[in-house]
Amino acid sequence: MTQPFIIIKSILKQTNVLELVQLIDKCKKGDRKSQQILYNKYKDTLFALCLKYCKNRAEAEDNLQDSFIKILQSIKTYNGKGSFEGWMKRITINRAIDRYKKEPFIESITDQHLKEDTTIDMDETPVSLQQMLALIQELPSRYRLVFNLYELDNHTHVEISEILGISIGTSKSNLHRAKIILKEKITSIYRTTQKNSIVNG
Repeated sequence: MTQPFIIIKSILKQTNVLELVQLIDKCKKGDRKSQQILYNKYKDTLFALCLKYCKNRAEAEDNLQDSFIKILQSIKTYNGKGSFEGWMKRITINRAIDRYKKEPFIESITDQHLKEDTTIDMDETPVSLQQMLALIQELPSRYRLVFNLYELDNHTHVEISEILGISIGTSKSNLHRAKIILKEKITSIYRTTQKNSIVNG
């Protein structure tokens, strides 16, 4: 990339940051128009996050609305340190977790049971991203929360245990069971696809 383009890109980035700072400041003052602009700017990003953590589209939509209410109520506490989008994502995930974490979690199982291969390569699965999202949504909430936190958002079992108020062993057990369910469903889809391909081929 040539020097002029680097300079232009830097200027645009600084301009975007300044616009966001000004937008946040207006939202802190309760400006309704700015709040609507903020919602329109981030609703798609946060809704995609809600779809991961919620069991269906309707509950994801409810979680998005609840999250934005919480974001606007708490925006005065945002001090400009760290990513603003990241701050909103944490609120959105926490709202979803609060919605489901009251459901019972399966207690820890022995390490011997955990040795079963449940590796799921997201890039190598014979299902589309849309299908994978649907399969994740179908998981029991206790499994879905742990799976998303560990596999999709890169939290450790120690962090998950603190977030959900469960033991590290319980976190591992629920992740293990989630992977078993997903692997079985992915295998079933693959076999059905192969069978249809042979029939139609």
